[in-house]
Amino acid sequence: MNAAAPPHALRHNDGMRDAYRTEAGRAAVRQWCQSRLDDWPIPHERSEILTSVGRTHLVRAGAGSVTVLFLPGTNFNAATSLDFVAGLAEQHHVVAADLPGQPGLSAGSLAGEHSRAAHRLWVSEVITSLEAHALVLVGHSLGAAVALMADPQRVAGIVLIDPAGLMRLRVGPAVLASTLVWLGRPSPHSSARMLRSMSAPGHLPRADLTEWMTLVARHTRPRVAPAPLPSEELSRWQRTPRVALSGERDCFLPVSKLAAAVRSRLAVDLEVIRGAGHLTPVEHPQRLTQAIATLAARTT
Repeated sequence: MNAAAPPHALRHNDGMRDAYRTEAGRAAVRQWCQSRLDDWPIPHERSEILTSVGRTHLVRAGAGSVTVLFLPGTNFNAATSLDFVAGLAEQHHVVAADLPGQPGLSAGSLAGEHSRAAHRLWVSEVITSLEAHALVLVGHSLGAAVALMADPQRVAGIVLIDPAGLMRLRVGPAVLASTLVWLGRPSPHSSARMLRSMSAPGHLPRADLTEWMTLVARHTRPRVAPAPLPSEELSRWQRTPRVALSGERDCFLPVSKLAAAVRSRLAVDLEVIRGAGHLTPVEHPQRLTQAIATLAARTT
């Protein structure tokens, strides 16, 4: 599903291709995110840290003895996850990080052939910057794969939501069709259709996410899903409290196959969330906050 780069694609001197098609597109995406954060009524702080892949934008909210670091999935970021972050902030100190190479307020480029090594170093740098006494890593989709690249010795627990990195994602005909239309003819209609294909039946796309995904299709370049992580990387988590959850109607990670991968590769059972698709933090945020609170309680 990776579209060819247009002639005006932005490139960096180090060979990394930018996530944005034009500077105007970068500005439009940043403005949308900043406006969402400006309008967010929850008390919070915004900051940037300098990492090996450029600046990383962080949003902090809430308080507590446990710090929850949330890593969103592909095409999502802190500004698209405010409802989920607000729920977490009721019990914890929450930090939401915009992933490098994804649309948002962090650096917009990442070397594709070296992305695993770059992500591994990046997540270490973010964790170091937090100076947290007890840290729970929470990752959704791509964010879960990046979370699994962290050093388990620096993490009190990890929660993986609709996790990439354990098996290859599968794209069925309906999702593929809606994605191609979304990329080829970006509009609120095609964005809503694509979001519906990623959600459980009956779940209506939020207006703000429909608007956001239209911006993403118009101004950014889609990224290839991450390959499964090597077994030696996953085996490091055997002594760390860990939870894996997924929507029963996940269109990319069929629960029967994902459950087998979670059991064989992480030695835990997958918790299946009824009435959810691949966007569980959007569809069932309260169910996730409960699971995170339960695991966080084991770390204190």
